[in-house]
Amino acid sequence: MFRARIDSRTDLHASAMKAADIRQKFLEFFRARGHEVRPSGTLVPADDPTLLFTNAGMVPFKKVFLGQEAAPFSRATTSQKCVRAGGKHNDLEEVGRTARHHTFFEMLGNFSFGDYFKRDAVQYAWELLTEVYGLDPARLYATVHHTDDEAAALWADVVGLPPERIFRLGDKDNFWQMADTGPCGPCSELHYDVREVVPERQTTEEFEAAGEREDIIELWNLVFMQFDRDTSGRLNPLPAPSIDTGAGLERLAMVLQGVDTNYHTDLFLPLLARVGQAVGRAYDSESAEAVSYRVLADHARAVAFLLADGVFPSNEGRGYVLRRILRRAVRHAWLLGVREPVLVDVVDAVVDSMSGAYPELGQRRDHLLRTTRSEEERFLATIEGGMVRFDQVAPDGAGDGGGVISGDEAFRLYDTFGFPLDLTELMAEERGYTVDVPGFEASLEEQRRRSRADRASASPAGDEADESAPWERVAEGDQSFVGYTSTEVSTRVLHVRRMDERAQVVLEDNPFYVESGGQVSDGGRVEGEGWAIDIDHVEKVEAGTAVGGPLQGELPDPSEDRWTAGALVPSDVRRDTARNHTATHLLHAALRRVLGEHVVQRGSLVAPQRLRFDFAHPGPMSAEERAEVEVLVNEAVWADHPVRTEVRAYADAVSGGAMALFGEKYGDKVRVVDVPGVSTELCGGTHVRHTGEIGLFRIVGESGVAAGVRRVEAVTGPGAFRLMKEREDWLDDVASALRTQPSAAAQKAQQLLREVADLEALLDEVRRGGGGAETEVARHTFDLGDGATAEYRGVRIKARGADDARAWGDAFLEEGGARAAVLAAEMPEDKRTLFTFVSDGLISRGVRADAVVREVAAMVGGRGGGRPHMAQAGIENPEKVDDALLAGRAVVERLLGGAP
Repeated sequence: MFRARIDSRTDLHASAMKAADIRQKFLEFFRARGHEVRPSGTLVPADDPTLLFTNAGMVPFKKVFLGQEAAPFSRATTSQKCVRAGGKHNDLEEVGRTARHHTFFEMLGNFSFGDYFKRDAVQYAWELLTEVYGLDPARLYATVHHTDDEAAALWADVVGLPPERIFRLGDKDNFWQMADTGPCGPCSELHYDVREVVPERQTTEEFEAAGEREDIIELWNLVFMQFDRDTSGRLNPLPAPSIDTGAGLERLAMVLQGVDTNYHTDLFLPLLARVGQAVGRAYDSESAEAVSYRVLADHARAVAFLLADGVFPSNEGRGYVLRRILRRAVRHAWLLGVREPVLVDVVDAVVDSMSGAYPELGQRRDHLLRTTRSEEERFLATIEGGMVRFDQVAPDGAGDGGGVISGDEAFRLYDTFGFPLDLTELMAEERGYTVDVPGFEASLEEQRRRSRADRASASPAGDEADESAPWERVAEGDQSFVGYTSTEVSTRVLHVRRMDERAQVVLEDNPFYVESGGQVSDGGRVEGEGWAIDIDHVEKVEAGTAVGGPLQGELPDPSEDRWTAGALVPSDVRRDTARNHTATHLLHAALRRVLGEHVVQRGSLVAPQRLRFDFAHPGPMSAEERAEVEVLVNEAVWADHPVRTEVRAYADAVSGGAMALFGEKYGDKVRVVDVPGVSTELCGGTHVRHTGEIGLFRIVGESGVAAGVRRVEAVTGPGAFRLMKEREDWLDDVASALRTQPSAAAQKAQQLLREVADLEALLDEVRRGGGGAETEVARHTFDLGDGATAEYRGVRIKARGADDARAWGDAFLEEGGARAAVLAAEMPEDKRTLFTFVSDGLISRGVRADAVVREVAAMVGGRGGGRPHMAQAGIENPEKVDDALLAGRAVVERLLGGAP
């Protein structure tokens, strides 16, 4: 529960400075002082394996700070989107509980790349806070690194801050680094006192304690970027000392709007109101369930921005962090008593309130809402079972601080019910339990080991199976790949490996593509003097790319000069592969255009016969979407665009718009495949020279392969022609069977279907009326006394199936009165079944259809059962059917109490 310091109200005074104004004033202040206003970078750091997400304002400038890239400006200012929900910086557990922790936040910052340093940074920060934002200077404190005499002097001498409001702290508080390695340096922080009465002086310990109580709020961190920490932990001086500052917009808004928590600023109030609408109760900051409201508001922002920046829910990496955030939100909605999607409504409110500053939210609204709803519905389908299981393994009140949820049970909650480990840990903590995390990780690793073993057992053995065979060097030289321009070369063998009836060679000029980026390896033939290898396996080895297969003839000795060989990749096969690979790029571009920019590649297969493309998308494509994608790809084919390839620096390629695929590892130099105006991707595969060479593109199928992942399969060129010819032959066969022309086949089929439907309706009507192929074997009327009677009928009919027999029985019973019937139905494929039907008037007198069928079925070698009104049994001896129908009368008579 939050303690009111300034104002605990949850509506803003009209005069309070809005967050949008705070953001704009910050950027304009630094623009006026020579800073380039830069747009926020994406939440997914480009080519940075040390970070899951952008978690600070300087991340987009990391290579500039390191001197690895040059910027066209020496000063910059941004409002940077940030997420801290994984890795070193992870605020997830504190969200909703404290006044200031969030998964998503905006970091306002100003940066100097070898331009100004400490003096200007200090002056700018003081001027903006006190003169532009109007904060009370008497409430401001500064902290500096305990070794930074220069910074301490600047606060005292340049700004005029009294010495008693300058505190020297250690590395934990005043040395900043983004990750375990990379740019870092001492820092100085500005703090604001929100207590009603500000003490005249206080010790360092009292100052830190006030910060822990959130009586003093950290507002701005000025990092004096001087070092680059390497993997050994050593601090290396940066090429030029620089400035990196960060001020959280949410905290500034809290102070400037005079409220007691970030959640009561105008950044969150509309979201809390939307949560209240969704759950049917307005937000009450003093209630026990207020934490859940705040979690939903916070998580909606993270979900919206992560989805907008191309992160898609999955079970690994960034996608898993997003899924964890989504499922934590669903759990909090569950705690509020809601059993349907709620977060989607709050995400919609995020788009409403923040798309002005971040237009990508509005542009991708449909994707954001569709994906959020889909993820919520998916977890809601399992959460109830998971909560039941959790209650069983961790009963409320039984933990008492000593209970432990085993690793196996935590893994079961994860694997069966979709509970992320941190969610189980949070729920366990609430009940006084702990979780056996090492046990969970052991169970998870065991599952992965089994999966690896299953994949290994399913994989065919290739040349890699005989690792014991040694490589022999037969010539000096280095290998080069010539397959982009040649499919047939004369070259030298550099290395050879002999393996009984197989062999592998490393060629100096290698035309064989090794499987990579979804494109399958080439096949072909390598032929030398007195020997040849039919290539069926290509792999990377230490010396380069090795090709291997069954050996014909005998390989020469290393000292012989018979190591010149011809290498051939069948040109028709290579052309088909190239068609499919370029078509995959066109397909990717078309899917993003039709479905949205959230579409990113999740896997692919490029083979000569076909292509397969897996991509992030929450649901099946409609027929209209498939058709539109197919048209767009073919239009790009028929436009005969040139396909250009170029090797460029990775950073230049990505900044120039080339699409890098998530999960792929790239070097400093990359190959860019560009179809001007259509597609630009980083790709090492083989491609056509002009899109017109693809000829034709046809989608064969679209399906789901995993949650949130769809798959399109397609063919091109000769494969597309064969598909069309096959379908044309099918149509000709259908037309011939219908005795019409192919162009009229659909109309003729529809006509026949209408005629069949009319005939079936007529047949139903006849059968219900007792006509048709019906033979009455027995009929009897029983005298029940007092003028009441009951009717029995034994009938044989020809039926299309069991439904016809049941329809006969329904019509029989609808005639009313006390009645029973035994019906023998003769159906197609020599199938026969007995049915019994009994009305309410006889059931009340002790006659049941299931009792009747058991006795009459025995006469035809069958067994059966059913309900009082209707039952059925098989017929093993059809010659006895009439006897059974006649015997039915006696069975009914006996059950009525008369003589058999």
